Amino acid sequence: MRLTTLFLLFAFATFAQKTSFSVLVYTKNGPGYVHDNIPSAVAAVQKLGTENRFQVDVSADPVVFEEQNLAKYKVIIFTSTNNDVFDTDAQRVAFRRYIEAGGGFVGVHSVTGTERKWSWFKSMVGETFSWHAKFQPFSVINIAPSHPSLQGVPLKWSKEDECYFGFELYPGIQTLMMHDVTTLDPSQKDLITKHKGVYGDYFPAVWTQHFQGGHIWVTTLGHAKENYQEPTYLNHLLQGINYIAGQVRKIDYSKAFATGKDDGLRF
Repeated sequence: MRLTTLFLLFAFATFAQKTSFSVLVYTKNGPGYVHDNIPSAVAAVQKLGTENRFQVDVSADPVVFEEQNLAKYKVIIFTSTNNDVFDTDAQRVAFRRYIEAGGGFVGVHSVTGTERKWSWFKSMVGETFSWHAKFQPFSVINIAPSHPSLQGVPLKWSKEDECYFGFELYPGIQTLMMHDVTTLDPSQKDLITKHKGVYGDYFPAVWTQHFQGGHIWVTTLGHAKENYQEPTYLNHLLQGINYIAGQVRKIDYSKAFATGKDDGLRF
């Protein structure tokens, strides 16, 4: 009997290790440009899940945005989403209430161009996309190396990508990495000057925030399909997912307050 009990405890512990938490990868795009990196990003997160013992569900169907369903996930990941990605305001409210209930969100690359007409979503993400420089080599600087989500991330990361600029930056974000604008191709100097705004030669590239009860982490990096096979980028993405999952204790809808997508923020 004792051996049987020990075996069952070991089997339960092994099962628990296999699925330490669950994430939902959401990939729907509205009308307009759709990144060809999405299948590569999905495969990468699935591989990270297998290797790091978290469950990965994938959907491009907005019907998944229903409170009971979302409560299963510690993290919702929007990877290279763009434009309107919900079909109904009820789905928007369900997503908002998930965040208010203490949920986690990871946004990848073009997520800042998502739901551009929804003010709450733009504040939650942290900025709204305005323009990106052409795909090219440039430098990204790690300005918060002690942050838990930046373990193993280079202090100065030289990579090929799209340098994203935005507007409507939400004041609550904590910038973790920044684009070094001085390393961009000077042939686009006029456009760069137009879009970099008050930040001068540097602009947020990766950030985090605790927003209205939820936990947010965004990276604007990750345009090329090849990124999702690169160890440095995969570690960057994994650290963001793990950090947010670690912030989420419980999805508690008793703390959610929104009944409409445009309800005011609470402080």
